[in-house]
Amino acid sequence: MMDFKPVLLSDREWMEPLIKAGNMDACIYNFTTIFIWQDSALARAVRMNDYLVVKYGCESDRVYYGYPMGHGDVRPVLEAMMEDAGANGSHFVIGGILPEQQAVLESLWPGHFRFTENRNNWDYIYSLDKLIDLGGKKLHGKRNHIARFKDEGDWSYEEITRENLEECWQMNLEWCRQNGCGKDPSLESESCAVRCAFKNYWALGLEGGLLRKGGRVIAFTMGEPLNSDTYVSHIEKAFGEIQGAYPMINQQFAMQIRAKHPEMLFVNREEDTGDEGLRKAKLSYIPDKMAHRDLARWYDKIL
Repeated sequence: MMDFKPVLLSDREWMEPLIKAGNMDACIYNFTTIFIWQDSALARAVRMNDYLVVKYGCESDRVYYGYPMGHGDVRPVLEAMMEDAGANGSHFVIGGILPEQQAVLESLWPGHFRFTENRNNWDYIYSLDKLIDLGGKKLHGKRNHIARFKDEGDWSYEEITRENLEECWQMNLEWCRQNGCGKDPSLESESCAVRCAFKNYWALGLEGGLLRKGGRVIAFTMGEPLNSDTYVSHIEKAFGEIQGAYPMINQQFAMQIRAKHPEMLFVNREEDTGDEGLRKAKLSYIPDKMAHRDLARWYDKIL
């Protein structure tokens, strides 16, 4: 069996090079994502050869694996994962699998995997220029919200620093009180991940920005480079009753990304988890592409 263990901050040193080797544009191929969500997702990791393997869940009928991240011959790694699943009495399932990874599995074991679409887990990816310029008729509403926000005056944007990080945390606590994080299981899981991100903000190498109105923090966001041309936005919070706060923090952070990382062309704003309101909001920005993160399930008999 593979010796899976909880992910520690110190694991970043060996895990990140293996993750970056694939240059994937899906948010799950990222150390921060794995680290801050590991408690909610019951994630553990192991290194095999030049690959990182992450295993999720604890019950035999709910365990699944992430596709191996790294380089070299992937077949023995996948075979070891199959053996691990069998030893634990669970079906061999790979979650968050991308189309190019599906092609590899099909080439290695033709007809033995059944692939299932998992729309709730698809990542929304946008052109960085689009998020800044908001050009065209379809995004005129975003421009109008931002214009009204600016017209009201008394606002400012700044990068997150050691001096203002605590203000963002306090704003997050208020956001949770207003939105009932403790009563909604999905929000409670997210709250746990956000807390981990704040606690380890500097160690994870995160970047962020905040929006003030009347001196008060009303929105903040955090992210980091995901691959060679795509940035990932891990967290974005704003007080919904303040018109224009969400589109404003989105645009201002995109401008910060362009200034700090001129090589970035896209921003991955992660999935909608099937939430109708979140899906509508993310679709309203007209994504340029989606990272199709689906499911692969092994069957002993050829389909």
